Amino acid sequence: MKTLVITGGSSGIGKATAELFAAQGWKVFELSRSGQSMDTITHIACDVTRTEDTRKAVAEVLRRAGKIDLLISNAGFGISGAIEFTTSEDAHRQMEVNFFGALNTVQAVLPYMRERRAGRIIFTSSVAAVLSIPYQSFYSASKAAINALALALQNEVREFGIYVSVLMPGDVSTGFTAARAKSEAGEEVYGNIRKAVSAMEKDEQAGMSPASMAQCFWHIANKRCPAPQYVGGFTYGIFCFLDRILPKRLVNWIVGKLY
Repeated sequence: MKTLVITGGSSGIGKATAELFAAQGWKVFELSRSGQSMDTITHIACDVTRTEDTRKAVAEVLRRAGKIDLLISNAGFGISGAIEFTTSEDAHRQMEVNFFGALNTVQAVLPYMRERRAGRIIFTSSVAAVLSIPYQSFYSASKAAINALALALQNEVREFGIYVSVLMPGDVSTGFTAARAKSEAGEEVYGNIRKAVSAMEKDEQAGMSPASMAQCFWHIANKRCPAPQYVGGFTYGIFCFLDRILPKRLVNWIVGKLY
């Protein structure tokens, strides 16, 4: 029986993924601040922004399961607002959860994967890492940092038989939208804040299902030699492809017009 550790698995994409892997016979451990154990999923309370919390949670998984075959680093949240008016505290919190939370989890798991000379790590990133969204700049920055971290990490751990990938979902309909910390500070200067965020949230709620993203994670986990990056959703794959072949000025202008 293979073992999955997934952070942020109490709702949305994480919950759907945990349930899918459990249904396929995996032993699943879900790490989050809130959540509860189910018949086939073991919840371990963990704040990924706390290094000691994360190490204790991973140690508990190893005590119960003896190994970790796959880590899916999925915990995250979003903020929105104008860059000029975003507080330092809010910006730091965004990076603390989305980037450093992922880093803490990876650093806790890697020693055991290295010792076994086997394991897989998949980060939940976002198409917003490639196509930076106005008024969602710090979320985009946190996910772009995840992409860069994953690419460097793959080269560092290749010799230990560990594979590292990121999945970049597009718009997905989950509770992530309602949980976003929104700021309209500076609305009198940047008149598009409310309109842009509203359009973004409308796209999210009309987006793909969490179950479809769970299937993407399942596909990556079962690839013999997974690629460094995957895009969740055919349409978003086209967007990312166009970003590679079109002038950046044009792509950025188009994104700006959309929002």
